[in-house]
Formats: sequence, C-alpha cells, structure tokens
Amino acid sequence: MNDAVKLSCTTCGQMNRVPVAKLAEGPKCGACGDPLADGKVAELDARCHDKATRGDEVPLLVDYWAPWCGPCRMMAPEFAKAAQALKGRARLVKLNTEDHPDIAGRARIQGIPALVLYRGGRELARLAGARPAAEIVAFVQGHVSARV
Repeated sequence: MNDAVKLSCTTCGQMNRVPVAKLAEGPKCGACGDPLADGKVAELDARCHDKATRGDEVPLLVDYWAPWCGPCRMMAPEFAKAAQALKGRARLVKLNTEDHPDIAGRARIQGIPALVLYRGGRELARLAGARPAAEIVAFVQGHVSARV
C-alpha cells in the first residue's frame, strides 16, 4: 500500500509527493511554498490544469465556468463550501472557459457550469449544472473510494 500521493501545485505546477496522513494538515508545495490541499478553491491556468488532471492521485474536481455565467457565479459559494468539506480527501479547482476555450474544447465541455472529476489521469465522472454544496460533496464521495 502506497502511503504517499502525487499532487501538483495549482500555483507553479510542480509535482509533489505528499504522505496521505498529512493531506488534512495543509501540505505546502516544495518549490513555491503555496498550499497544496488547504480546502480552498484554486483557479487554474492551462499548464496547471493539464498537470493536475493528468497527474494528481487525489480526486480533483474541476469546475469549468465563465464570469458571464449567472449559474456559475451563484454556485461559487457552494463550491467553496464543498471544497472545505472535502479537505484532505479531494481538491476542488476552477478553470475559466472564457480564458481557456482550447481546454474547454479538449475536455468536451458543452455547457457551464460543468463539474468533471479526475483522478490519476482519468476522468471519473461529470455533473452538469449549478449544485448545492451537499450535492457536490455527495457526487465526489459517490465516485471515489474511501481511501485517498
């Protein structure tokens, strides 16, 4: 059984190995010192999106959104609550599809908000539309095993 997982830094993109037992303690990136799993929603750029979706071994839920999208803005506080509730078990991040339409195309995003759950380079599941925090948490828990 592996006692460490790979997590990419959402700020600099550096891949880090983190002991599973330390995930809930707010580990920091070895390169830039920014938090890796602090229960807050991080905004991704293209490079960090690609590294995280391909390499993270902890479940990663990406909210594909745009600033002009009313439901996206309404869901943002609920997404933040879900991120806090899942701290240490999953990371929740956002990607602005207006700034990164090429990534939205590669990810086959047809409408927003769209939530896509990744782990270990694989897409596990999708959820369309704005959702309350409890549904987001249940969605993640329903698609990943209890073990990180």
